[in-house]
Amino acid sequence: MTTAATSATRSLPPPSERYTILGWLRKNLFSSLFNTVLTVVAVAFIVFILQSLLRWAFTSAEWGVIPANFNLIMRGRYPAAEAWRLWLVLYLLGGAVGMIWSLTTRQIGTALLVVFVLPFALMLVPFFSWAIRLNLLLVEVIGIGGYALGRYLPIERRGRAIAYLLIGYLILMLVVLRGFGEDANTLPAVPTTLWGGLLLSLLLAFFGIALSFPLGVLLALGRQSQLPAIRIASVIYIEFIRGVPLISLLFMGQVMLQLFLPDGFPTIDRVLRALVAITLFSAAYTAENVRGGLQSVSRGQHEAAQALGLSGYQTTMLIILPQALRAVIPVLVGQFIGLFKDTSLVALVGLFDLLGIARTVLANPDWLGTQQEIYVMVAGLYWIFSYMMSYASRRIEEQLGVGKR
Repeated sequence: MTTAATSATRSLPPPSERYTILGWLRKNLFSSLFNTVLTVVAVAFIVFILQSLLRWAFTSAEWGVIPANFNLIMRGRYPAAEAWRLWLVLYLLGGAVGMIWSLTTRQIGTALLVVFVLPFALMLVPFFSWAIRLNLLLVEVIGIGGYALGRYLPIERRGRAIAYLLIGYLILMLVVLRGFGEDANTLPAVPTTLWGGLLLSLLLAFFGIALSFPLGVLLALGRQSQLPAIRIASVIYIEFIRGVPLISLLFMGQVMLQLFLPDGFPTIDRVLRALVAITLFSAAYTAENVRGGLQSVSRGQHEAAQALGLSGYQTTMLIILPQALRAVIPVLVGQFIGLFKDTSLVALVGLFDLLGIARTVLANPDWLGTQQEIYVMVAGLYWIFSYMMSYASRRIEEQLGVGKR
């Protein structure tokens, strides 16, 4: 008796079409007449755009505005005599990043190479001095040292070590940048009114993310609470903040806050007021993102935790919340990228962040007509840091298996 095949087997294309560039092009770009036309039109459009951009970049653009104002763009009016503090913060950041990466994964992957290749890529910038290149090399060496040191820490304590490391770096960075007082010999105080440029943008984004995330998690848990007072207060806060634009909160903090304070109350730092507004605004959106993650966890997880005798706090912190945060990593990182770009709004309230410094450079009569060069530089800086956060997010998702069963 013979057995008939129940399904037809699809024949594979020849090896020349499966494993060669010609085969890939035929499959993806020229598989049909319509795709061929689209490919030709797209290539012609790209060539036209690139030709115009390259002609402008190499013949018309006045790139001298970038090296002439590089220090101003990077640190604002931060005193040049105290610029070594910024390098010290970068040294510590390199060591912290290396150690955290070592505690997160014991493998030297592509992401680690990208992080450590970045200082070498910056060393190739033509207008950088040898002092800047030497400092970048030190950042690289310290980062590799931090990675090596992290490999000797017990793997079972890596979560606690990462938390302590981040908190310690946060405190130390503030101390180094701000200083102690006017009479201090080693670290004289540098008022935040002198902070600006990329330094201020990164600080607002970093502290905004670090402070809004735990506040947003608490608000999300409060909105899910069984206690009416906590739930109603969380809902009112979230819906009110989400109903107003960020610029209104910034103007409220910069212009109207002092009107509500009693007479004789000391003036609150302008950067601190902007940071509070950014934190409160971002926390409301973080709460809604985390609430979506909490709702994605099935009821069976709660019942299983109760069957094991876990308390409500243990169930939330050990079972429910980790799963919820794991599910919303892409959304949270997308929000944090938006928060980093939204820091440019502080330029409208008189703070000299990266965009504010760019506007002051353009106001200089010596650099009139260089708007394209300055804004290309600003856009490039925003893109670099946004892409780094996006890339790190994808790597974390791969390690945690987000979207996989």
